[in-house]
Amino acid sequence: MTSHPQSHRTAASLMGLGVLIALAVGCVEPKATAPAIGAGVSDINKSAEFDPSRAYEHMRQLVGFGPRPPGSEGIKKAQAYIEKELKSYGLSLTSDSFIAKTTRGDVAMKNIFGVLQGEKPGIVMMAGHYDTKPQPGFVGANDGGSSTAAVLEMARVLGKTKHEYTLWFAFFDGEEAFVDWSANNGMDNTYGSRHAVSRLAADGRLNSVKAMILVDMIGDRDLGLLRDGESTPWLVDIIWKTARRIGVGRHFLDYEGAYSDDHIPFKNAGVPVVDLIDFNYGPNNAYWHTNEDTLDKVSGESLRIVGDVVIRSLPEVFSKLSSPETRRRPSKSE
Repeated sequence: MTSHPQSHRTAASLMGLGVLIALAVGCVEPKATAPAIGAGVSDINKSAEFDPSRAYEHMRQLVGFGPRPPGSEGIKKAQAYIEKELKSYGLSLTSDSFIAKTTRGDVAMKNIFGVLQGEKPGIVMMAGHYDTKPQPGFVGANDGGSSTAAVLEMARVLGKTKHEYTLWFAFFDGEEAFVDWSANNGMDNTYGSRHAVSRLAADGRLNSVKAMILVDMIGDRDLGLLRDGESTPWLVDIIWKTARRIGVGRHFLDYEGAYSDDHIPFKNAGVPVVDLIDFNYGPNNAYWHTNEDTLDKVSGESLRIVGDVVIRSLPEVFSKLSSPETRRRPSKSE
């Protein structure tokens, strides 16, 4: 994940950030886990819980492909791996290949979607990006690896269930900037998610997307997520409430950040969104976008904490989406 200056934490959150994180997260036991999923999710198979070892193995496999910037040999291996996994879960597979006009010329990219049909045509999307920053030696165990791994494992678990809404498990290419997040009038970023919104709009399906839940950089062993000020408040509230209810609220902090990420194109299109991201990776964020973003810094348990919270939040998300006040989509100006 890359962010431009305005997407960093708010001034209040930035002041004394090291102290805040130390107080809120420093004593967290990385092995803390949520109770077994099942309660509140219809037809969940308790033998198919979010498996941290599977999630970690996904990260290990992705790191083994090496750097995975758009158009690279590494990302082609990642694409094949994602598609193979989604097919093995019994999901319908859709891919969208396109040419992105980037700050470094035309680059071939691909968005990948696993689809679990629900009782209603409305779509709830769980998403992450699978590309890595174009930087020699950067393998992105957390930034690119953790989001991919978490969405894959949620797809496996939820693929065994039935739901009111159709679930899309989305893997976006081209989230990272090629030069700088603010380059090209601030558009050197989120190529895949911006393309997805444009394609959905062109196909007349954008209004079918009722909510988008984004995960990014959630593999940190010392997991601490801030409330994203760019996200839809009711979605944030449901997820934070669920985290407290299942006993992992200490990882979901009450401080606020504001992030530019793959949720922003959907937000601008009027879709309710939430971005779950730990943007304090290592001491003073020292591992972010460095070649220190390696497997020894991430934990499958952190992915399980986030995955369990997202899964257990779905019934309340569905209920909210079915309420009359939520059915009308706000415009960008609202």
